[in-house]
Amino acid sequence: MRVERGGEPGVVGAERGVAGAAGAGWPVVVLLTSAMAFSMMQLFVIGAFGPRLVGELKISTTVLGLTTTAGFGAAAVLSPLAGRLVDRVGPRRCLVALLLLTAVSLALIGAAPGTVVLLLAVALGGVPQALANPATNKVILAALPAERRPGVTGMKQSGVQVGAFVAGLPLSLLAAGVGWRGAVWAAAGTAALAALWASRALPPDAAASGPAPRAASAARGVTRRLALFSLLLGCGIASVNTYLALFGAQRLGLSPTAAAALVAVLGVAGIAGRVGWSRAAGKPDRAEALPAVLAAGAVGSALLLAAAVRMPLLVWVAAVAVGSFAVSANAVSMVVVMRAAAPGRAGLDSARVSAGFFAGFAVGPPLFGALSSAAGYGTGWLLAAAEFATAAVIALPLRSRRAGTGDGRAGAGAGAGAGAGAGDGGAGSAGADGD
Repeated sequence: MRVERGGEPGVVGAERGVAGAAGAGWPVVVLLTSAMAFSMMQLFVIGAFGPRLVGELKISTTVLGLTTTAGFGAAAVLSPLAGRLVDRVGPRRCLVALLLLTAVSLALIGAAPGTVVLLLAVALGGVPQALANPATNKVILAALPAERRPGVTGMKQSGVQVGAFVAGLPLSLLAAGVGWRGAVWAAAGTAALAALWASRALPPDAAASGPAPRAASAARGVTRRLALFSLLLGCGIASVNTYLALFGAQRLGLSPTAAAALVAVLGVAGIAGRVGWSRAAGKPDRAEALPAVLAAGAVGSALLLAAAVRMPLLVWVAAVAVGSFAVSANAVSMVVVMRAAAPGRAGLDSARVSAGFFAGFAVGPPLFGALSSAAGYGTGWLLAAAEFATAAVIALPLRSRRAGTGDGRAGAGAGAGAGAGAGDGGAGSAGADGD
């Protein structure tokens, strides 16, 4: 049974309770953005404190690199299970669990005596990563009218970049005074406080629902295509995230500060791009066309990186382009998934798309590293361009499918496109970066 609300199908099942958060407005948006930031905080602090970890824990740079594989690999494997869990028990419970598990993961990192505990802590952090997109998207579909969903999706997706900024600047400054362990424990305490906030800000979920209904074949096709698109997109983005600063320092002769600034430029462009392009995706007949367009723009950004080998100033333009196109494409893919998800399946569909993105982050950097070591950075950036180009080709049928849908809903009809009947917040989001 559906209840009409604001011209859109209402919320049933596990999301009915969360719909009461609609009146909370911006506090809920800030909470969702914070949840996305915390979902990958364990990876961000390891990146920010990498030199300290290598020095104090006596771990190799290879082991440090394995933390990324452990985190994203665990998130990719656990995502389908996490999506089913969100659909069954509701987004409020899962958001609280996300933040508490993040607090535990960060506390373990702060207490880690060596490699084993560090890797276990990061692997545990894969659970919050897996829960983040399904849970936050379910809240969006349950609590917000259709016209606000794309813009809010982009804003909460930008939380991933906000988390990277917090780890890179405020926590790093705190570490200068209290040590890296104290800074990480401070982040753990903040995550625990955010869990308390979530438990109070969101109304209780309804009783656990039964298994999600089987999706229509059209909706399944959209999910599979977006998952493959996200896999290739993740490969390219992760390669840039991992090697951009190193490329600037080793190949272009930038100072460490300037090389780090490249990553900051990319992050700021990513925040603006995710918010802006997600808002654009809310316009009629726009969302399904954008993934291919943004992936094509990402091809250009990777080619600019390759050209920067000979014209170093282009690296700054490339950093802006990667953030504006490649990083933003992930947020738009989440908007598409929310529109296409069948009733009662938004959590699972979102998780499957996120699993593809996480898998790309796990496998992309090792492939890039092996190729660039053998043939140089220029060849490595061409690999990233090829990954983005293939993603664009995979996304093209989404555009033609949208054009052929008379009611303007991709896949599952008007009700499903809005997360109908289930308030499904589906895949609306993702990242990683991590997350």
